[in-house]
Amino acid sequence: MDFLPTLWFILIAILWIGYLFLEGFDLGVGMLIKVFARGESQRRVLLNTVGPVWDGNEVWLLTAGGATFAAFPYWYASLFSALYLPLVLVLLGLIFRAVAFEYRGKAHRASTRDAWDWAIALGSLTAAFGVGAMLALTTTGLPLNANGDRVGGAFAWFNGYALLGGAAVVLFCVAHALAFVGLKTDGDLRRRAGRALSRWLPLALLPLAAWAAAVVMVGGKAWTWAILGAAAAAGAGAWRAARAGREGWTFVLSGLFLLAGTSAIFGAAYPNVLPSTLGAEYNLTVLNASSSPYTLRLMSFVAAFGVPLVLAYQAWTYWVFRRRLSETHIPEPHPVTPIV
Repeated sequence: MDFLPTLWFILIAILWIGYLFLEGFDLGVGMLIKVFARGESQRRVLLNTVGPVWDGNEVWLLTAGGATFAAFPYWYASLFSALYLPLVLVLLGLIFRAVAFEYRGKAHRASTRDAWDWAIALGSLTAAFGVGAMLALTTTGLPLNANGDRVGGAFAWFNGYALLGGAAVVLFCVAHALAFVGLKTDGDLRRRAGRALSRWLPLALLPLAAWAAAVVMVGGKAWTWAILGAAAAAGAGAWRAARAGREGWTFVLSGLFLLAGTSAIFGAAYPNVLPSTLGAEYNLTVLNASSSPYTLRLMSFVAAFGVPLVLAYQAWTYWVFRRRLSETHIPEPHPVTPIV
C-alpha cells in the first residue's frame, strides 16, 4: 500500500541529491567569481567552466519542486507557504544570477561587468543558503498545526537548523566548486584551487556532517548510521586526495560524501516528509501527504521514460565540454558590430 509513496519519497531525495551535486559546483563557481578569481581573464575562465551546463543543472531543482507538488501536495503546500519569504529570495537570487550570466559578456564598461559579477556571486550565495535552509527545516521540522499551516510570524522558520543547513550547502558548494575548478582548469586557477582544498576542505564539510549527525541521532536507523560512517570516510578520503593533488578523486569523493550524508538525512527522516515541532501528531508523512495511487502510478510511468532521457542528454553535454580551460583560451575583449 505504501510502496508508491515510499518510491516517490526516494525519487525526490535523489532529485535533491542530484541538484546539490550538479548545481552545487556551479553555485560555488558563482560565489568564487568575486573572492577567488584574480583579474578579468580568470573570472572569464570560471564562467566558461560552467557556461555550457549551469542552466541544465537547474532542471534538477525544477523537477524536484514539480515532483513534490505532484506526488506530495500537502508537503508542497505546507513547506512552500511556511517558507514563502526565504524561497522568494532564492527565486530572486536565481533570476539575477541567470540574467547576469547572459548580460555580463555584453557589458562595455568594467563597472557594469563588476555589477553583474556581484549579481552572480550574491545570487549564487542566496540560492545556496536558501535551499540549504529549506532542506534542513524539511528534515528537522517547522511549527505546523493540524491543518499543516505555519504557526507564528513570517520568521517562525528562522532557527539554528536553518542557519546550519544554509551554511552546510554554501560551504559544500564552495568546496565542490574548488574541486571542479581543479578538474576543469589549468594554470594558476588549478594550482590555487588545489591548495585551498588541501587546507580548508574539512572545515567546509563540517556543517553538512553536523546536520546529518543531528538528524540521524534523532530518528536514525542502523543503516543510516552505517552510511553516515561512509560519508565520514568519503570526506576523509576527499581531503587526503586533495592533499595528494589527485583532482579526479577529490571531486568524486566529495560527491560521495554528499550522496552518503544526504541519504542518511532523508533516511533518518523517513517516513516523515515534514515534521511538526508542535507535536508528532501533526507530522506530514509519506502516507498522509501523498497524492492518490492513480496519480503516483501515472507519474511513475512518465518518470521511467523521462529520467533516463534527462540523464542521457546531461551526460552527453558534460562529455562534449570535458576539456580543461586556461587563461590562454580566453580571447581579448573586442567590439562586435551588430548586423542590424
